[in-house]
Amino acid sequence: MIRKMLIGSALVALALVLGCEAREKAPAPAEKPKAEKPPEPPKPAEPTEVVFDPRTPPAGFTTCHRNHCHRVGGGVASYKQVMAEVGATKIIGVPKQAPMPKAPVDVAAAPADAEVTASGLASKVLSPGDPTTGKPTETSVVTVHYTGWTTDGKPFDSSVARGKPASFPLNKVIPGWTEGVQLMSVGEERRFWIPGNLAYGDKPKRRGAPSGTLVFDVELLSIR
Repeated sequence: MIRKMLIGSALVALALVLGCEAREKAPAPAEKPKAEKPPEPPKPAEPTEVVFDPRTPPAGFTTCHRNHCHRVGGGVASYKQVMAEVGATKIIGVPKQAPMPKAPVDVAAAPADAEVTASGLASKVLSPGDPTTGKPTETSVVTVHYTGWTTDGKPFDSSVARGKPASFPLNKVIPGWTEGVQLMSVGEERRFWIPGNLAYGDKPKRRGAPSGTLVFDVELLSIR
């Protein structure tokens, strides 16, 4: 009986030894290949900033001032239009708010060399325009830069100071403007001495309107 037990124990021990050897000899499971990370996409190139400086007009323009540029060969474009054309993303060299322009030395009265129409409207060309553009009519819509003074030199309105041109139909303004701007061509600058009867009168009905003779510097930018 004891002998059988010893034999049985020996057989069990042998089986355990053989099982361990089998496990030791069994090949290790192959490691799964690690997934390679996809390459990172190239970073987009940073856009180049294009700066528009009106003090240095871009190609195709002659001078820039008062929130617009004059084109080579005639015509004007606003700073916004110029920036779009040259692909500019930034503008420099422009004051946020310009001061009111100073009154001209001849603000008190028209000089002897001023042109005077039959209505009494006096004017003088400060800078010639492009005669090939034609002149506006009474029903034209014009875009202008202007400054107005009373004859004692006090400014009362200025698109130049605001930095934004004004557009309006010529038949919707004071008679002196309706008549005077029709004398101009695009690009021209002219000074007007407008008597009270062609402006707001000596006793204006419109509240806050200046009275008497008014003086305007006008630059005609476009006609449509």
